[in-house]
Amino acid sequence: MRDDLPSPARPLKIGTRGSPLALWQAHEVRRCLGQAFGLTEAAFEIVVIKVMGDQIQDKALREIGGKGLFTREIEEALLDGGIDIAVHSMKDMPTVQPEGLVLDCYLPREDVRDAFVSPTVPSLSALPQGAVVGSSSLRRRAQLALRRPDLKLVEFRGNVQTRMRKLEDGVAHATFLAMAGLNRLGMASVARGPIDVEEMLPAVAQGAIGVERRSSDARVAGLLAAIHHGETGLRLAAERSFLARLDGSCETPIAGLAVIEGDALWLRGELLRPDGSASVTGELRGQVADGAQLGRTLADELLGRAGPGFFG
Repeated sequence: MRDDLPSPARPLKIGTRGSPLALWQAHEVRRCLGQAFGLTEAAFEIVVIKVMGDQIQDKALREIGGKGLFTREIEEALLDGGIDIAVHSMKDMPTVQPEGLVLDCYLPREDVRDAFVSPTVPSLSALPQGAVVGSSSLRRRAQLALRRPDLKLVEFRGNVQTRMRKLEDGVAHATFLAMAGLNRLGMASVARGPIDVEEMLPAVAQGAIGVERRSSDARVAGLLAAIHHGETGLRLAAERSFLARLDGSCETPIAGLAVIEGDALWLRGELLRPDGSASVTGELRGQVADGAQLGRTLADELLGRAGPGFFG
């Protein structure tokens, strides 16, 4: 056995948020690494880190600091050496990592679609006039407002279990969750069904799990290379460069999806006004290896068509 592998005496410390889905993702990274190197669970330590985004549930993310609220404390622990790797839902990740950290390991991507969830309404199209829909996602709210301006949209934050309780309490008639999270938690039956990407283009990197490490840690880089899923990495390179060019944040409704078809990459994107009063959509096809450039080109195209007054 290689002497640089994790062991019970020197476990690899995996940092994560504490929600059921975040823990599932951390356990999956542990499983993949254990399988790749023939290691037992004792060679790893799951370290739960409280992040600000999970502690403040009564305000919209855009009001308290955006996406970094789900990553900042975990990345600080990574930089400080308190953990060796950090596991993230990639749709929550800012497009730029702090100096000294790198994201170059992704697990195979799950279902990218949004799920329609309601205890009483069978489908998105069946929502009655004026129904209340809860969502914390500016992207989902803008897409819904564009298609159904009659609906009443309310803030809806928390993990899957919290949101289900809110529905049961009658806070809203329906909400949206990611199919990927429901599938991973064995809760796919919670959804009335997935929403086709032609109807609601998903968030950039939705359904993907990323593993972050210190850029100087060659030992960990070697471990993670063994579990990296190349196709997911190529798709995210296009999507995240698209998002980065648009300066995507929790204040800008942006959707994007890259699909690999043979040696070609098909990238679709959508830019919306926050109130859902207008949107600009587009798509490009090109070589898989040129994904990052395709992302930047599509972003520039949408920005040009939107014009300087698009956001008011």
